[in-house]
Amino acid sequence: MKQAAPITVQQHILEAQRRRYPNASGEFSWLLSGITLATKIIASVVQRAGLNDIVGALSHSNVQGETVQKLDVLANQALLHCLGGRGNVAVMASEEDEQPIVVERDREHGHYVVVFDPLDGSSNIDVNVSVGTIFSILRRPPDPTVTREPLADVLQPGHRQVAAGYVVYGSSTMLVYTTGEGVYGFTLDPTIGAFLLSHDHITMPAHGNLYSVNEANADGFPEPYRRFLARLRSGATGRTYSSRYIGSLVADFHRTLLKGGVFLYPPTTQHPGGKLRLMYEGNPIAFLAEQAGGVATDGRGRILDVKPTGLHQRTPLLVGSREEMGLLMGMLREDAPPV
Repeated sequence: MKQAAPITVQQHILEAQRRRYPNASGEFSWLLSGITLATKIIASVVQRAGLNDIVGALSHSNVQGETVQKLDVLANQALLHCLGGRGNVAVMASEEDEQPIVVERDREHGHYVVVFDPLDGSSNIDVNVSVGTIFSILRRPPDPTVTREPLADVLQPGHRQVAAGYVVYGSSTMLVYTTGEGVYGFTLDPTIGAFLLSHDHITMPAHGNLYSVNEANADGFPEPYRRFLARLRSGATGRTYSSRYIGSLVADFHRTLLKGGVFLYPPTTQHPGGKLRLMYEGNPIAFLAEQAGGVATDGRGRILDVKPTGLHQRTPLLVGSREEMGLLMGMLREDAPPV
């Protein structure tokens, strides 16, 4: 039997574009190719980090108050360089930078805004744990002018994303993305330097047997979350669950996407508003989850409906299979105060 020819991510994007938008200019696929180029650079640097003395922390913190890792800087620079030269990006916003970055030569005519976490979980690099890049693409609101405030271009609710995805740098390098018509996964073949389709139309299982949460913080969780975890552990659902927590959002969500179950980063006593960032963590992860048939909420409502008020706004993130998420949301509703 003749083996089918491999499909690269560029081929996949162009074919999808031809089907949906036969008169498209190719600008969007050109933008996505900038992201794939940057993540190939990052993958190469990550693989050689221990040999090139680029593991470990720098002496300063980022806007989040977190210690900056050497690889954070390199990953951020790779994305800014590759996207800044695309010719159709007006504004970029990174976890590592306090304010959005305006692409001056394309400020008036650029059609897209790209928001990203350049290296999620970078503190794990020193111990060789999987890390990742998360990105979100928004269309710039119409009627732009050179005087328009760039932050206004960025602060759009998640349901306006035109694409989102992540790259996980692990035993293999894998890109997972959506443009609103399903979720697809591509594995980097290092022998030819191309992302090849390896996971066609990913669907999150309706239920799983894994839950992922930092249980060391459980004493600070609101009561419904503690009851939910106790119920999973007790076997009361009719299913035996195991706990799996890596501490890299991309890696933890990637497992949940493929295997089902639930990932929780709830509010805590120390962080009552949540700790993950809405714009470049919560929104892209929620978009991917919903496109794969899962559910994502902040505990009050749909993540993608939250109207952002700040670039580095934080949020709780509860995401996973419909069965586990249905149980959790029911318990949260029971605990909600009467209206």
